[in-house]
Amino acid sequence: MGTSVLSLRIDGELLERLRDRAAKRGMSVQDYVIRTLIRDDFDERFQAAVDETEKFYGVT
Repeated sequence: MGTSVLSLRIDGELLERLRDRAAKRGMSVQDYVIRTLIRDDFDERFQAAVDETEKFYGVT
């Protein structure tokens, strides 16, 4: 799996909030943002799997 670069333009206030949250966890802003995106992606994929399972078994 290769890596790519994603460049973001964000509001200064948001960047400060991200810095604060990342610092509380001992992380860089980049690592904090990546972990947040990974967690969100997992949550979406997990929910899709739950939905498919419920459809398969007919659970409402």
